[in-house]
Amino acid sequence: MLEHGGNLRDAARLYGREDWIDLSTGINPHGFPAPALSPDAWHRLPEPDPTLVAAACAYYGAPDLLPVAGTQAAIQALPRLRGPSRVTVSAPSYAEHAHAWDKHGHVRRLAAYADLDCAVDASDVVVVVNPNNPTGATIAPERLLAWAAHLGARGGWLVVDEAFGDTDPGLSVAAHAGQPGLIVLRSVGKFFGLAGLRLGFVGADAATLRALADLLGPWAVSGPAQAVALQALRDSAWQQATFDRLQASGRRMRELLAAHGIRATGTPLFHWWAEAQPEAFHTFMARRGIWCRLFSEAGRGIRIGLPASEPEWQRLTTALQEWSNR
Repeated sequence: MLEHGGNLRDAARLYGREDWIDLSTGINPHGFPAPALSPDAWHRLPEPDPTLVAAACAYYGAPDLLPVAGTQAAIQALPRLRGPSRVTVSAPSYAEHAHAWDKHGHVRRLAAYADLDCAVDASDVVVVVNPNNPTGATIAPERLLAWAAHLGARGGWLVVDEAFGDTDPGLSVAAHAGQPGLIVLRSVGKFFGLAGLRLGFVGADAATLRALADLLGPWAVSGPAQAVALQALRDSAWQQATFDRLQASGRRMRELLAAHGIRATGTPLFHWWAEAQPEAFHTFMARRGIWCRLFSEAGRGIRIGLPASEPEWQRLTTALQEWSNR
């Protein structure tokens, strides 16, 4: 399996601490407070809940959505719905996309965001993460919709991963996901801080959603996940307060990094920068109990998420100062 953030057991095994600050993911550290659930959520087989789909469609502005066990489930399944295709994946971006398309007989290549316009003509499928993980790069919805129309006219797909889209809703193309050729992935794990639920949504035309549902099979999303997500998607007051809090925290992180000579890009939930010594920075922080995300190959750099408390902010500030003064 590919390496991901959130692997605190590896951190503890390598560095032997227990007081970790986990900044290795882009997950909201102040997630939606999961409510107590009715016994039915645990005892009944988890048949699809139309009220969950309706709440998700209202929140994301999509015409129709299929709940899935995290967007990872869709990422792994979509390559199985097509015959051998020419696939272009934006790079650098979430590595599971390229990994999944590699497994099923497709011809896959990577393209920088600046080269995606040219890639559309030479591809049957184009995969874009918007906003991008890990760099935060974005593509205007107008460009994405033009690419989707071009690909859809000849039976192709544009797959847009909007897992981090909640903090910049103006970027979303979910409202157009019913048109042929456009597939949109959304997650409740990041903004809502509910990564453990393993719940996401896929927007696409009706035929694609039926094929994906058939492939994933019955009971694809647990009853507890559906029950918690339904409340989270309906709680507009919590959503607005969280949006405002994350915007403020994102600004604070950007200013903190800049004060220590780090020019970062990203989203309110995470920041990334090309680091000349990424392994050294990662080790330096780990020895101080701060676990960030190391990118040591293509696109060498560091990604850092948000601290969960004021003491964590202060520990990070001290560590960055020590790094600057080393």
